[in-house]
Amino acid sequence: MKRLQERESGKAVAANRAAIFDAYAGAWEGNPSGDVTVSVWMDYACGYCRASLPMIARLVAEDPKVRIVYRELPVLSEGSRVAARWGLAAAEQGKFKPFHMALYSGGQLSEASINAAAATAGLDTARAQQSIGSARVEAEVARNLDVASKLGVTGTPSWVIGDQVISGMVPYEVLKEAVLTARRKGK
Repeated sequence: MKRLQERESGKAVAANRAAIFDAYAGAWEGNPSGDVTVSVWMDYACGYCRASLPMIARLVAEDPKVRIVYRELPVLSEGSRVAARWGLAAAEQGKFKPFHMALYSGGQLSEASINAAAATAGLDTARAQQSIGSARVEAEVARNLDVASKLGVTGTPSWVIGDQVISGMVPYEVLKEAVLTARRKGK
């Protein structure tokens, strides 16, 4: 059964590769030409996503050939959708990572925490306001939700590494092994 699931998720990954591994604007970190890309699907209202941040930082620090691509997957609340739009606006300004980290460290997701994260990241708020209402940002959110559905992703965090889809909060060793497997397969 597990092999069948892996084969089916591998097909879904292959059919949606660009939507999974090509970063939206500046929503990535690590080695820009890394040999393995880890696509992590997150929701700003997700405590497990917040708890996974040290593992992502460790993976980037320990593996100079890895690239992390962040995918906004606002599934928990309307506030999640608002925060996702702000995250994409930050990516367009080249300030995704500072916004991302500030919002996750800002406590409970709220309008106030989003505004504080935008200020901390140094976003041009007038420009961000234009971005969050744009068709391109809404299309990115819709595409992420659609691709997540095709991958069988129903929660956050979720990870796509090579042709593997990993759901939920997993130990660091699982992510590291998935990266090594993808590297061996040349994916």
